[in-house]
Amino acid sequence: MSVYDVIVIGAGVVGPAVATSLARQGRQVLIVERDWARPDRIVGELLQPGGVKALQELGMIDAVSGIDATDVTGYYIKFGDDALEIDYPYKADTQAPRPVKDVATEKNTRLHSDATIDADAWERDPKVRGVAFHHGDFIGNLRSIAKAEPNVTAVEGTVTKILYNDEGDVATGVSCKTGEGVVEYYASVVISCDGIYSKFRKELTNMGTPQVESYFVGLHMKHAKLPSKNRGHVVLGDHAPILMYQIAPDESRILCAYRSSKPPSSKNDELYRFMMDEIIPAVPKMTRPALRAAAKSRKFRVMPNQYLPAVPQRTKGLIVIGDALNMRHPLTGGGMTVGLNDAVLLARLLHPSVVPDLDNHDQVLVQLNKFHRLRKNLDAVINTLSIALYALFAADRNALKILQRGCFRYFQRGGSCVSGPIGLLSGMLPFPMLLFNHFFSVAFYSIYRNFGDRGIFGFPIALMEMIDVLVTAIVIFTPYLWRELVC
Repeated sequence: MSVYDVIVIGAGVVGPAVATSLARQGRQVLIVERDWARPDRIVGELLQPGGVKALQELGMIDAVSGIDATDVTGYYIKFGDDALEIDYPYKADTQAPRPVKDVATEKNTRLHSDATIDADAWERDPKVRGVAFHHGDFIGNLRSIAKAEPNVTAVEGTVTKILYNDEGDVATGVSCKTGEGVVEYYASVVISCDGIYSKFRKELTNMGTPQVESYFVGLHMKHAKLPSKNRGHVVLGDHAPILMYQIAPDESRILCAYRSSKPPSSKNDELYRFMMDEIIPAVPKMTRPALRAAAKSRKFRVMPNQYLPAVPQRTKGLIVIGDALNMRHPLTGGGMTVGLNDAVLLARLLHPSVVPDLDNHDQVLVQLNKFHRLRKNLDAVINTLSIALYALFAADRNALKILQRGCFRYFQRGGSCVSGPIGLLSGMLPFPMLLFNHFFSVAFYSIYRNFGDRGIFGFPIALMEMIDVLVTAIVIFTPYLWRELVC
């Protein structure tokens, strides 16, 4: 019988981070992954500065090295014929990385230069940076770091069920289908990081069902010319939002939001027509040749955009984290940041100096309650912002279009109207009340500018629109923030 301190299910972004951190703290860790081959996904390719900070705190910053990654310094936003550039916040205005005890050292928290990343430039830059890459290469590095730990055992297999004690109230291990047959592994704690299609979130009896209200259609572009170097690109208009970012020296990703709760059909060239009729006319002219070439390949990838709020965890011996526990709209690129910060929190809260014996399930549950509470600040900001921004950027009715125009004009004001929102989006300013302040500042500024647009003769119309805008802003924002902070 194989017995460990911890079993980690899944080796995506969060699994290797958790396995590595707990192993460095002296725990014996088994990590089980269905397929250790290089994954190929169209999301999880832009890591916000908050996620970079988490990698440093975990001593895993080398995961972005040697993979032709591109550093990201902010965003380029195009709205109609107008455009603006937004920089990430100053380091002095954010919290510096706090290495996790017995996990991160001076050596493994330092970024190293490679063919595409200049570590000295990162160090000299007064502002924080993010990084973009091929998802599969990043995952490969994370897995290699985990496998290099002496206390980590890696197994390829499919976990089919969670094992419980005779009373059925404490998780004791997993049953795993491997190349050698069905094998049972046992541990004090099982940590499920099995992603958006998790089989094991249902083990938490109070868990809800993910909501799907839109999709992303993705394409891989070769030699694409983007308007602004080293920036994520957001294209807004009457269409749903479009994202573009460079993931290697000559490669870029485009993600196009598709406004429907049902995925677009792959039949009758629907995706090709969607790209040619709605997307290509909206992107900058310099990018169109590469996008046309990519569209003609018809290698479209479709991913659901899901929302799932986290819940308190009360099942002894079982912990669910990452996308298995909590999802948000990927528009803001915050998923990996939230997941890696969850790994940081868990490593701090389960450190042997705090929980010497993981078999003490009551003590672990106390720490899990702290985990649920402490993750809320970042979680609430990233998740609520993703939902609110998608609603504004995918505006499909008048009140939302007024908010969309007002949001862009708010950013054009510069100063704190830019530094605050980008600090929130980057994961470097995890302050829900700051998000509340900026969101409703956008709402009132939108109303103010709409009165100006309508003029004196349009005052009655603007007055009616004011009520609609306020109600809309409240409806698309406050329920999500309340759920994230209170539940």
